[in-house]
Amino acid sequence: MWQRIKRFFKDSETIFWARLQAVLGIAAAVVTFVDPSILQPIVPPAWFPWLLVANGVFTEYLRRRREDGL
Repeated sequence: MWQRIKRFFKDSETIFWARLQAVLGIAAAVVTFVDPSILQPIVPPAWFPWLLVANGVFTEYLRRRREDGL
């Protein structure tokens, strides 16, 4: 099963991260479309810019981690 999962993401942590973000983004869009106040206690507006920065740093880390073996 692990091999199937790795093949699905083409052995790339960056592709895994991108697909996870897409799935979570779609779920968040659906939830906030139904009731926008649901996510407000989970992600306060003051934290949102920091989450974007952390996401960018983590994505860059994953990309550079795989750079040597390409």
